[in-house]
Amino acid sequence: MTTLKKLKFCDVFAGCGGLSLGLLEAGHEGIFAIEKSPLAFETLRFNLIEGATHQFAWPDWLPKQAMTCEDLLSNYPEKISELKGQIDLIVGGPPCQGFSTAGRRDPADPRNKMTEQYLSLVGLLQPRFLAIENVAGFNMRFEGTGGVAEELASAGKTSYAKFVAGKLEALDYHVYPGLVNCADFGVPQTRHRYLMICEKKGSFPKHSSLLQMLHENRHAFLSSKGLQAGHHVTTREAISDLEVEGKRLIPNQDSGISGFLEVEYIPPTAPTPFQKLMRKGSKNSAPNSRRLARHKVETKEYFKHIQSICRPGYSLSESERQLVGTKKHATTVLDRTRPAPTITTLPDDILHYSEPRILTVRENARLQSFPDWFAFQGKYTTGGKQRKLECPRYTQVGNAVPPLVGEAIGELLAERMSEIQSYSVLQEVADQNNYYLEEATSM
Repeated sequence: MTTLKKLKFCDVFAGCGGLSLGLLEAGHEGIFAIEKSPLAFETLRFNLIEGATHQFAWPDWLPKQAMTCEDLLSNYPEKISELKGQIDLIVGGPPCQGFSTAGRRDPADPRNKMTEQYLSLVGLLQPRFLAIENVAGFNMRFEGTGGVAEELASAGKTSYAKFVAGKLEALDYHVYPGLVNCADFGVPQTRHRYLMICEKKGSFPKHSSLLQMLHENRHAFLSSKGLQAGHHVTTREAISDLEVEGKRLIPNQDSGISGFLEVEYIPPTAPTPFQKLMRKGSKNSAPNSRRLARHKVETKEYFKHIQSICRPGYSLSESERQLVGTKKHATTVLDRTRPAPTITTLPDDILHYSEPRILTVRENARLQSFPDWFAFQGKYTTGGKQRKLECPRYTQVGNAVPPLVGEAIGELLAERMSEIQSYSVLQEVADQNNYYLEEATSM
């Protein structure tokens, strides 16, 4: 029986740390993380890099501050090269706006270039495993000419995902790509993501499909979390203890702005299995980020109108938009009996299933499977020109990889590493036996 070695990982384009949190919960060791937003990095630092529950084994030479992947490669190339062979896993979801089906899907979007910086880091560190997470549109065919589209066409690739896969194969990796629905891994949200799980080629046998292995492990993973494999967690099962009705309102203290309220949190006496999982490690303390929006009376009436005519769980149809007098396409009222739709970075995209209001940051975090002890930092929202520059709490949550998905990936890679170690031990024993046999026959 071999002893499983923890995978040492670095997280690139880490955001507030959803993927890192999942890997740490799976028992792996964080070395460093790269995130350009100071607000998102502060949440990552507070909870995981120097947290009460988890701490990274951060290198002395690397400042614990926000930076880009380009900054890392430009300022510390020698130090990064020295880490070759010491990093087992690189994870990262490069910014997805250039690929998102919700946007223009512009192949020349400069944010798509960040994937190439990720690949440069892979070339320097050459880890055993890679995990790239992106929106489903990452694998959709690009239209148009110029920029990346021209390079894709010349390479015979029909999507950026295939282009990236080709680059990784050239770096000597097996690539296992495919779509996953986060709801299948206990996340109370129908969030379809494109995963590329990659493994460095070696002397051990190639796996048939690591992504298929991830799906096959799903039942055991959910069972270990106290969740049912045949049942998707619903929105009500996720956030019913955070409802406002019948609760006492108290001043919000964690946003630094007066005049906001939050619900006094009392831990449920009969939590759902998912709530029990999210409350683990919190004892009786209240989660942060529960600030309620200050809706005007007419706004609440407008929300009630939407709730009265819409189909819960679906974006407003054209006829429904005409009835309520809005051109906004993305408005959706939660269906309490099903998982939420994809949580975005815009707070007013989703309305509560029974209360005339948008969700709190904490409710969005629950729908992303962040545990209650995980405390988001910084401002709640931003607006105007700053919206493209800052990453407040709502944006941090919306951009994150659900931690439960990250943990499932972490457990998969731990199992695969154990298989590789076992094969290596068996191969070593076989080689020794062959050596002794050859010695004996030559005498």
